[in-house]
Amino acid sequence: MSSIGILGTGRVGTALAGKLAAAGHRVILGRRSPKEATAAPVEGLDPRICFADQRTTARTADIVINATPGDSSLARLTDLRAELAGKILVDVSNATRDGDDGLPGDLCHPGSSLAEQLQSALPDTRVVKTLNTMLFMVMTAPETLATPPTVYVSGNDEHARRTVTGLLGDLGWQPAWIEDLGDITTARATEAMILVVPHILRRHGFRPFAVSLAR
Repeated sequence: MSSIGILGTGRVGTALAGKLAAAGHRVILGRRSPKEATAAPVEGLDPRICFADQRTTARTADIVINATPGDSSLARLTDLRAELAGKILVDVSNATRDGDDGLPGDLCHPGSSLAEQLQSALPDTRVVKTLNTMLFMVMTAPETLATPPTVYVSGNDEHARRTVTGLLGDLGWQPAWIEDLGDITTARATEAMILVVPHILRRHGFRPFAVSLAR
C-alpha cells in the first residue's frame, strides 16, 4: 500500500483520510503550520492516521492529495514545488469565487482550470484531477446515492491516472462509475461543472449528489 499525504484537514481531507486508512493505506494529514501539526488529532478520526505540517507531508508521502481551498491552492502548492517533484498530485479542489450568498459564483481560471495551472507550475509533478464534481460526502460513499454516480479522471500521465483509479476503488468507486477523460486539459470541463452546484443547493438543500453521466 502507498503512503498518502493529504493537504488540508477540513471535511474533505478528513473524510478521505478515514476511508483510505480503512483501506490499508498509511495516511499523513498535512496541517498548515508546524504548530497545528503537533495539535491533538481530529476527534472521531482513525488514530492510526498521523499528522504533520504540509511541507513534511508533501515531502514524505508517495502520493499527495490537494484538499486545500481551491482559490489559494495554486500559490500554496507552488511553494511546495521541490517537495512535490516526482510525486502524483491528486487535485480534488475547485477554484471558485463566491457569490453574494457564499456559494460558488465564478471560476478563478476561466478558459483553463486549477489542475492545468498546477501542472504548469509543477512540471516535475504528475497532476491528476478527480472527485471535484460532487458534494464531499459522496467522495467516500458513492454507493449511498440512489443512482450510480460518475467520477471523472484527468491527467497527462497514463500511469498516474491508473494509480488514481485504483485509489478511487479503495474509496468505493466501481470501475463502471469511473470515466477517464484523458489529458489534463479535460479538467477545465469538469471544473466548470461546479457552477451548477449552487443552483442545485438553492433548490434542494445540502443533499448528497454528483454530476454524473446517464447511459
